[in-house]
Amino acid sequence: MQSASHVRRLIRQGLWTSHTSGLADEHVQGNVVILPQSLAGDFLRYCQRNPKPCPVLAVSEPGERLLPALGADIDICTDVPRYRVWRDGELVDEPTDITALWRDDLVSFVIGCSFSFEQALMEAGLPLRHVEQGRNVAMFRTSIATEAAGPFSGPLVVTMRPLRAADVIRAVQVTSRFPNVHGAPVHIGDPSLIGIHDLARPDYGDAVDVMPDELPVFWACGVTPQAAIQQARPAFCITHAPGAMLITDLLNHQLASF
Repeated sequence: MQSASHVRRLIRQGLWTSHTSGLADEHVQGNVVILPQSLAGDFLRYCQRNPKPCPVLAVSEPGERLLPALGADIDICTDVPRYRVWRDGELVDEPTDITALWRDDLVSFVIGCSFSFEQALMEAGLPLRHVEQGRNVAMFRTSIATEAAGPFSGPLVVTMRPLRAADVIRAVQVTSRFPNVHGAPVHIGDPSLIGIHDLARPDYGDAVDVMPDELPVFWACGVTPQAAIQQARPAFCITHAPGAMLITDLLNHQLASF
């Protein structure tokens, strides 16, 4: 089993630049949003008003690259496999290192990720097809609006995992114990009811098949802020690439509510 520090070392060296689903699977993974200090207050309020998709695990001091609460050696500039650079709400680059872009006014937010409850689901005997197939989880923009704060607003983004009907109740029970990483599903069944019209065409991540005896199960997703960033159109910000998470030293079981 890979340790979090070992995986971060591979990422730091540029030896792993893909999604992190299934890596260091006992450890908490986080979505990343890096904004100028002038927007950090509005974004924090956005997260507080939308705790289901945006559960905040850590916030840095302005200009501080380290996140000691999440790992003694974590450097936000080097330890994400792939970043996204946004200018005026448009995606302009996807580098693997942002050291050259760092500024003294930047504030880093780390937001809980559903990869962190996948270990508990698998320990409960619930198979996850994207993990079995080595794929990124499928993510979709929905017709559900988030609550605005300052310039930040936009649709809820969800992850989808297909499960047999008999397993869905167990999945709800398991993930309800992890409110800091999105908690219980927000929707089960017919995707058109939340504005999703083709499960074979996710907005982010990789498609997986839904078998005839399965239901699509949808959880709030930490990619939701990227949709809000496209709405807010900040002059400059940085996020993780969907599925390419920051792996922390926190253990998943530490986030369980009981």
